[in-house]
Amino acid sequence: MTGPPTLWTRAPVAFGRLAVPQLFGELTRPEADVRLRALVSLCGLMRDPERVYQAVRGGFLEQLKVLFVDEDPSVRTTTCELLHLMTSHSISRQALLSSSLLPPLALLMDDSSSSCRRRSLLVLNGLALLPEGAEALLTLIPKLMQKLRQVMEEEVEVEEVLLLSTITSCSRLNALPALACDAILLVGGRLSHLSPNIRREASALLMALSACEEGRRRVCEEALLPAVVELLQDGDVEVQANAAGVLMYTSVITTGKQRCLDLNVIPMLLGLVTRDQEEQEEQEETSRSRKALVMFSLRALTALAEAPVGRCLLLEQLPLLVRRCGAAEEDLDVRRAAQTAVRVITWTP
Repeated sequence: MTGPPTLWTRAPVAFGRLAVPQLFGELTRPEADVRLRALVSLCGLMRDPERVYQAVRGGFLEQLKVLFVDEDPSVRTTTCELLHLMTSHSISRQALLSSSLLPPLALLMDDSSSSCRRRSLLVLNGLALLPEGAEALLTLIPKLMQKLRQVMEEEVEVEEVLLLSTITSCSRLNALPALACDAILLVGGRLSHLSPNIRREASALLMALSACEEGRRRVCEEALLPAVVELLQDGDVEVQANAAGVLMYTSVITTGKQRCLDLNVIPMLLGLVTRDQEEQEEQEETSRSRKALVMFSLRALTALAEAPVGRCLLLEQLPLLVRRCGAAEEDLDVRRAAQTAVRVITWTP
């Protein structure tokens, strides 16, 4: 999705530093094919950081606003593709966030062209990965949530995944705007979706929302914990890690502790902690998710050990956690989390 369209030939490009001004100048031409060829050529040039710097410093970014409402859907789509390529560079991201382009760009989420909608979502998703981008997009959360409801009804998986991911990034910074839009209830219905991509992003959003007090309370009130516990047995490690993260946060509050203990999550969490020791050879990405799964599971167990019933159950399985504390080859973060769990479980007044 990140490559420039190949259906159109590129516009002739001037030599050296004249190329960028020349092509941006052609974007104002009345002929749609001229504008499109210029955009395709710019997509090729913007892979060079020096060209990106020149475009931003030259103030050419604002010229793209008029192309968002171009009558040709190919022009609108390629404009979003150009922005997506440019925002892979820090200087372009900063320029976009400080420009007036975000509101009209957000309107393209409802464009008649599916390609244009997806590319606009890609730009927003890339911006949300950065703290300053997530902060700028917080004002768009109601619009993003409204669009999410729509694509859920239409079952458009690619757009739903991008929207969930974008809202998650924003909610990690501040969960309250999404909570105000009933995100907990909305995302709860996607935890059992057939698509692993949707389950992964939905569980990640639920974890981000659970990080605050209001989110934890809502998760318990909406009775989502049974569905979350089922995800501990999901075939996707990242989904499992997100589910363990939700339990880690909700078990901090008294209601969450009791609900987790009623669902008998301690044996499942212990199984996830010990299973990791038997799975050594993994790809780096899977290994990171596996580490997160173990860390979140240990922290959830630590919180559950604060309840008398939880402590009694964990005392019976203490040797399993002690082994994780003493293994020389164990990851330092995991070892410390296991040591903390053991200290809490064995604590006496």
